[in-house]
Amino acid sequence: MDFSPSATSRKWLQKTEVFFERYVLPHNAAWHQSVADGVYPPPFLADLKALAPDEGLWNLCLPNLPFDAPGTRLSNLEYAPIAELVGRLPWASEVFNCQAPDSGNMELLLRFADTAQSARWLAPLLHGQIRSAFAMSEPDVASSDPGNLQTSLHREGDTLVLQGRKWFITGAAHPDCRLLILMCRDLDLAEQADTNTHRQHSLVLVPMDAPGVQVLRNIPVLHHLAPEGHCEIVLQGVRLGPEALLGQAGAAFAMAQARLGPGRLHHGMRSIGQCELALQLACARVRERQAFGQHVSTFSNVQDWIAQSRVAIDQARLLLLQTAWRLDQADSDPQQLRSDVAAVKVVTAQLQTQVVDRAIQMFGAMGLSPDTPLAYFWSWGRAMHLMDGPDEVHLRTIARHALRQSAAQAASLAAYFTTPEQLRAPPQIR
Repeated sequence: MDFSPSATSRKWLQKTEVFFERYVLPHNAAWHQSVADGVYPPPFLADLKALAPDEGLWNLCLPNLPFDAPGTRLSNLEYAPIAELVGRLPWASEVFNCQAPDSGNMELLLRFADTAQSARWLAPLLHGQIRSAFAMSEPDVASSDPGNLQTSLHREGDTLVLQGRKWFITGAAHPDCRLLILMCRDLDLAEQADTNTHRQHSLVLVPMDAPGVQVLRNIPVLHHLAPEGHCEIVLQGVRLGPEALLGQAGAAFAMAQARLGPGRLHHGMRSIGQCELALQLACARVRERQAFGQHVSTFSNVQDWIAQSRVAIDQARLLLLQTAWRLDQADSDPQQLRSDVAAVKVVTAQLQTQVVDRAIQMFGAMGLSPDTPLAYFWSWGRAMHLMDGPDEVHLRTIARHALRQSAAQAASLAAYFTTPEQLRAPPQIR
């Protein structure tokens, strides 16, 4: 495995760096002011989104793009350093049409949408003309076990009828959100006694303006209200034609895995970028601050925090790059890959809360304020411990894979023991 950036990766990273420094970063204060004024999306965002494709910086995160679609077709490994750079500004991914949840939704549609569904939904998403959301979590059940999901689909002739409630649906408050990809219990399958629990759910393409779709509220996350939204949505007797079903009935879990794997890596890439920025800001801060007659950077505990953060970021990056590399390999073991993605999700969530917490401590009270990005970075890191499944579920995935590997290796492990029986019967050398 060679994780050195390829020539292609270096080329696109350099182009992105130039564009980011010249056009995106100078608009950061204006973005925050516009959101504070209730103007979202900011007017200049459309200008940046129009400029990025002219530079070829568009759909950077979709390795499976067909050649007639706009984009670069970078591999997951090639995209990783670009996502780390852009992730320093949480709003910047949209400039390049690489934002969550649209990146995962486009991946899903690329794999499973039919011709008509692609024309209606995928094409405008690929061109950045609309936004979308993915509705899975529910308030009334433990959504960490997707088999619990209760939002229902039943059929009346050819009509699909949807009923239920979803929450923490990212992107649903965006003014341009037009599509809700809904995971729901397919009652026609659930009523069949022999249907496996994980074959009872389907994905449905729901227009946000369909009668019966109601956005109840935008839920703050740790008192931070995201302008694009983490919304609670009610579906009351939503009626759609059969063309709204995505892929095969009952295949929702299998299809969602195609979306969640790359999406979790993208979150991790952006998180590492934010941690890198937090450490850089903290180092600059302690080099200029003085307390008790000396610079704060000379205190041993501060140096320990800096060193611990430096090591943790580098470790997390290597794990992520290895997982991105494996995701790019056609012959990767799916079970190993699933464990690797789960590990990235757990490690980057822990990384962000720990590194940013240290940075806040080094900043002092200013780190709690909106004057720096640290308070938001910490809130987002804390949310990552629950988003896309709580840490405990992913740790169980990792542990189960390790136990399966151990069972396969049990026979060879016996030689490492030195019991009295083994000592009395040494092997014969022939």
